[in-house]
Amino acid sequence: MSGTTFWYLASPYSRYPGGIEEAFRLALRETGRLVSAGVPVFSPIAHTHPVAVECGLDPYSHDIWIPVDEPIMRAASGLIMLRAESWEQSYGMRLELEAFTAAGKPVVWMDVGTVPAELRRAP
Repeated sequence: MSGTTFWYLASPYSRYPGGIEEAFRLALRETGRLVSAGVPVFSPIAHTHPVAVECGLDPYSHDIWIPVDEPIMRAASGLIMLRAESWEQSYGMRLELEAFTAAGKPVVWMDVGTVPAELRRAP
């Protein structure tokens, strides 16, 4: 699998108006949308939320989750910023955007319910 690349999906979580369980479901739906479109993607929320819930870890702790996400961000080829409600207030999304921008990696903006044109495969 040498040369395999994937996108990192940033989505709102702790300040999402519907709460973290709904933020998790949103991340799942949008990750599934991207996967269905053939986009190799990793969603940290889809991975870490169930781990936090099942294992009694604080889902709000940046001290726990940022170190988990950092190596994945380094390995990702680019960032997808999901413009879902409250994304502008998201501390984690701001950190993710700063990390990818500082690394000179591409950033693609995604609206809920759509696959960004830059990520769609040509027919």
